[in-house]
Amino acid sequence: MTSSVDHLVVSGTDLLALVAWWRERAGTFAVTGGSHDGLGTRNALVGLGGTSYLELIGPDPEQGEPAQPRPFGIDDLPEYSIALSTFALAVEDLDAANAAVRAAGIDPGPIRPMARTRPDGVHLSWRLAVPPAKSLGGAMPFLIEWGPETPHPTSSLEHECKLNGISVTHPEPGPIQAALATLDLAGSVEVTVAEGRRPGLAAVVATPNGSISLP
Repeated sequence: MTSSVDHLVVSGTDLLALVAWWRERAGTFAVTGGSHDGLGTRNALVGLGGTSYLELIGPDPEQGEPAQPRPFGIDDLPEYSIALSTFALAVEDLDAANAAVRAAGIDPGPIRPMARTRPDGVHLSWRLAVPPAKSLGGAMPFLIEWGPETPHPTSSLEHECKLNGISVTHPEPGPIQAALATLDLAGSVEVTVAEGRRPGLAAVVATPNGSISLP
């Protein structure tokens, strides 16, 4: 079984503010993604090379309050804050990947189908599983399997930026290390996992404005 870094998730309380922040910091524009119906969120995307991208995500003012909290702790963020919340690994067989992560000692979360429609009318569908344990603090990536008829989001993005690495810290890094090992993370993006006092996540991205660290 192999996996690859699919995308980083940067969340905030105002998507337009996130897009402006990225433009100023990186020197590139984020492309409008779409709304996640029922979740109360919408996103904008930035290509990071290959099949990796950055997702900027915030509340969708055109949707009412969702029945459940918005994903990635958006509802708990201070106003206009910016957070590198987590990242996603793409897998070809989500059921098998979920079983492998569970065997490594981490609850991968239930598998859920999702979908959104791009502004150009193209429909995207995928399945994902997000670890529910808040103690992981986003240090353990969630898993995503794109639909067989769905074009990958990176196919419609410019790639002026490049993801050069991801660093994960956690007080108990063993299960995360074991889970990533069983998922056989492939590709050119290095993901390092080390012990730290608290869960943490950082990423290095090459941009037209130079190399930047997230968050």
